[in-house]
Amino acid sequence: MTATTEEFSRARHGDLADTPGFGARFALALRFALREMRGGLSGFYIFLACITLGVGAIAAVNSVAGMMSEGIEREGRAILGGDLRFALIQREATPDEMKYMSDLGKVSQTATLRSMVRRPDGSDQSLAEVKVVDGAYPLYGTVETTPERPLADLLAKTGSGYGAVAEGSLFDRLGIEPGAEVKLGNLTLTLTGVLDREPDLLAEGINFAPRLMISKAALAATGLVQPGSLIEYAYKIELPPGVDPEVAVKTANDHFPESGFRVRTAKNASPSLQRNIERFSQFLTLVGLTALIVGGVGVANAVRAYIDSKRQVIATFKSLGASGRFVVVVYLMQIMALAGVGILLGLVLGIIAPFVTARFLESIIPVAANATVYPGALLIATIFGLLTALAFALIPLGRTRDVPATALFRDAGGAGTAPMRWSYLGAAIALAIMIAGLAVFMASDKKVALIFLGGTAAAFVILRVVAMGISWAARRAPRVQSTPLRLAIGNIHRPGALTSSVVLSLGLGLTLLVTLAIIDFDLRREIGTGLASRAPDFFFIDIQSGEIDPFRAKVEELAPGSTLDAAPMLRGRITRLNGEDVATMKIPAEGGWVLRGDRGITYSPTVPENSSLSEGEWWPEDYSGEPLVSFAAEEGGELGLKVGDTLTVNVLGRNITAKIANFRQIEWENLGINFVMVFSPNAFAGAPHAWLATLSIPNDGEAAERSVVNAITNAFPAVTTVRVKEALDAVNSLIAQLALAIRVAAAVALVSSVLVLAGALAAGNRGRMHDAVVLKTLGATRVTLVQAFATEYMLLGLATGVFAVAAGAAASWFVVDTIMALPWVFDWTVALTTLIVSLVLTVGFGLAGTWRILGQKAAPVLRNL
Repeated sequence: MTATTEEFSRARHGDLADTPGFGARFALALRFALREMRGGLSGFYIFLACITLGVGAIAAVNSVAGMMSEGIEREGRAILGGDLRFALIQREATPDEMKYMSDLGKVSQTATLRSMVRRPDGSDQSLAEVKVVDGAYPLYGTVETTPERPLADLLAKTGSGYGAVAEGSLFDRLGIEPGAEVKLGNLTLTLTGVLDREPDLLAEGINFAPRLMISKAALAATGLVQPGSLIEYAYKIELPPGVDPEVAVKTANDHFPESGFRVRTAKNASPSLQRNIERFSQFLTLVGLTALIVGGVGVANAVRAYIDSKRQVIATFKSLGASGRFVVVVYLMQIMALAGVGILLGLVLGIIAPFVTARFLESIIPVAANATVYPGALLIATIFGLLTALAFALIPLGRTRDVPATALFRDAGGAGTAPMRWSYLGAAIALAIMIAGLAVFMASDKKVALIFLGGTAAAFVILRVVAMGISWAARRAPRVQSTPLRLAIGNIHRPGALTSSVVLSLGLGLTLLVTLAIIDFDLRREIGTGLASRAPDFFFIDIQSGEIDPFRAKVEELAPGSTLDAAPMLRGRITRLNGEDVATMKIPAEGGWVLRGDRGITYSPTVPENSSLSEGEWWPEDYSGEPLVSFAAEEGGELGLKVGDTLTVNVLGRNITAKIANFRQIEWENLGINFVMVFSPNAFAGAPHAWLATLSIPNDGEAAERSVVNAITNAFPAVTTVRVKEALDAVNSLIAQLALAIRVAAAVALVSSVLVLAGALAAGNRGRMHDAVVLKTLGATRVTLVQAFATEYMLLGLATGVFAVAAGAAASWFVVDTIMALPWVFDWTVALTTLIVSLVLTVGFGLAGTWRILGQKAAPVLRNL
């Protein structure tokens, strides 16, 4: 330390502690802090990396999420297809409804349905998401096709039927080229072009099949529109300037209270996508916060090591009259200044993240990603970084405050063993609560955030207990003959041992990695093999009531011995619960999906298969009283429903109120025919509807399945066939994309753990150097010391790896079995990989740091003991 004569003169008279005025004391502390920082960042590189990584992860995630949300909001009208969107299921708007919408502004009508597109010779077919458009489409945005021609020309009438455009994947599935003819229902279509971009794609929901776009006239010629056909009609409206969309929505609901309209404005163009963005960004933010908290352990280690290296300077300060508070302020200034550098580097990562990911996101989500700087995201990351650095720095700094100068001169181990003042510990705890409170406040799902943070806090406590258990076991281990092993066991439980630091730093990252890896393994296994083995082979949709018996006969002819289950199906939306409008209710996170959008509903005189009564009684087969409904038990409980409550559903523009007669436990896992709501048959007497069926073919093969589908599609052109395997493959691809992001997030947490591990080992090198010198003086060879240290690191790594596997397995079991209600299977590959990674990291980093100190000359070290 360097100081002026005047400063040291004042110090001898106690002026370091008693300089008049807070400003003067602060300025003096700042001057000393800046002078000491002239020595560079030695010992703080891991500190900076920990802060940078955590802050960068939080800033990047929230910046990218902000970019996506901003893009959706900016292009809301193009995504929605208009300023307003009215949607109806299974029916078109009435003349009165149509007149109301036409009076609002320019209207474009579209319709979407799923149907089978087949080659004219019937040799092959593919499921397609059919979109029907009129001449006004699109009101906003641009449809991009190859070749670049007006959409009206591409969809116009041709010599054999009508034109159509389709996504490239439909051509690939059918093995055809543009210009080829296909059959849709009873109509021949000429594929006149490739559909490259559809501006309102996100407003239509998730597509599991290629898009086929046709005109309204073509739909009428297909014969696909039958009573009860599963078709969604959408009316997009371009409002004149000055018209408030929200007022138009309220007026529409007042004029047509039983219409069953689902209305969205451009501000809420794609609510499901927005919810997914919020949920995923919340999860990644929490993982980034976990990485930052793990990095906080590295901050504490680095500060402790730095304070230990400055013990003579601190002793000098105190000998010259500096108070403990003054010492803490000096070093806190240095720590927070360095934390500011780390935060700044992390913010740079957050700033460049949107620019790096913009093009990648555009290839997944058809929204222009205009990257910019997002101050809100950067501010959040900055606050998290400052609070974390301060919380973890206070603990080692607080121990330094009350250490007397004599102890600092004498104690070779530093000031880490001094008692902690409650004020500093309380401040650290208060900061931790502030971090948790901010995370919960930001979260869209408070419960998930609380569970995540609670789990992280519990993991810290458990890891601390595990470290104490390892030390306890080492202390009580029997004496062994091997000198390296005896030294290794002694190092595990001696004062100042690395046990706690290694277990805490590496354990959390490995546990998170194991948890996510097993969850990913179980999801893929369940969808790829478990569900596929239990699920039916095919779903058939839009079987007309008059065709159900011929359909059964055809299936029996094509696949004798197969199992065909069928049930009538309508679409309806819950509008009221116990008379209360669901639009004004606070929808719970669990079970809330039942109230969003339309649900499939059915009726039955008897309890359906794949379900069993859990509460209440079923109605008689000849029941003719007020409408009754059976509700799914789990979803009903999540919504707070009970037997005797009422619900109102809107079906085909008519509100039907029914009383809940019972609850059913439903076996969703086998993907059979199941409905949240099953009504008494009299509830829908005379309502037009279609049938839904599933087919399981024993000893099926690819060729047998293809022949059955071809024959059914040719015999019943209006029936839509969904092959379950293809649907599961689509779900698997979505999970693969999510899993990639989750693995990256887990890798960030693991890298943070590795940095903390490296810092913990580096922080212990000073004590190791003393041990090595003393042992070498007493006759120990370098080989003996290397064996002892390697054995110690191996034991710690093995214990930490075993704990991570056990804790990760327990956490994954809870998520998979309890939350997801799926079979949990332990993946031994994950366990073995975790153990290897743990051993490699601890032994590798440990020996890398130890090897340098083994060559330390004895004389300089012994003189300072």
